[in-house]
Amino acid sequence: MSKLRSYISLTRLDRPVGIYLVLWPALWALWLASDGMPSLYHLFVFIFGAVLMRSAGCVINDYADRHFDGHVERTCNRPLATGEISAKEALVFFSLLCFIAFLLVLTLNTLTVILSLGAVLLATLYPFMKRHTYWPQAFLGAAFAWAIPMAFSAVQNEVPWQVWPIFVATMIWSLIYDTAYAVGDMKDDLKIGVKSTAILFADKLVPIIGLFQIIMIGLLIWIGSLFSLGSIYYTGLVIVATWFLYDLMRLNRKDDALAFKVFIQNHWIGLIVLVSIAFDLAIQV
Repeated sequence: MSKLRSYISLTRLDRPVGIYLVLWPALWALWLASDGMPSLYHLFVFIFGAVLMRSAGCVINDYADRHFDGHVERTCNRPLATGEISAKEALVFFSLLCFIAFLLVLTLNTLTVILSLGAVLLATLYPFMKRHTYWPQAFLGAAFAWAIPMAFSAVQNEVPWQVWPIFVATMIWSLIYDTAYAVGDMKDDLKIGVKSTAILFADKLVPIIGLFQIIMIGLLIWIGSLFSLGSIYYTGLVIVATWFLYDLMRLNRKDDALAFKVFIQNHWIGLIVLVSIAFDLAIQV
């Protein structure tokens, strides 16, 4: 049971916020690609796939950070940092999770299978970017957003250009919430040489996050126009914009715990957008 708890901790299944952050944009895409009527099987594949790939991402992240996590207060008790799970065991487990996810994708069309290889590449690449660039959050956003072209290809057997505004909006959203997440680690990250957008933005963090919020809202408005969404959807965007303003006020207080709370609660933004899309499309049917 102790080993099982260690693996649950390693995959963060006991902290599902990350699953939601992967899942909501994937479901935006499924609803839009299927004109509001996604199949139960597609829903199953993408929900289960989100759980598997987020878990795999956590495993490879902790593998990449195994020599650093012990020096960071928030991560010092992670299973790889404490030795409860070995580096070899983590790599085997990561490979197993990716293999199960790939078996799931094999039930879809060929284009989606090919695209899934990009998801594995991005999930593997992201953790190592923290050593080389101040923009690892952009790589995380690309990894989380990769389910969007996959959802369209699964439903339509093609990736129309309208996919990419949704992809970029999801990447921008990741920059918003993961920068808030990184605020609490700034002191430790600076000591051990790990880079992040929170360190890069420094004293300009709040206005830059505000700019990203404006860009995301603009992209979401454009998406509404591209997919002929109506008043319910745009009402949801008003709620999102209000929430963003509240987040800016909280980030401006420069409190690490409050910044982490901004991150934890940000998945509700994705759910609000999803519900707005689903209800708007439902009344059009």
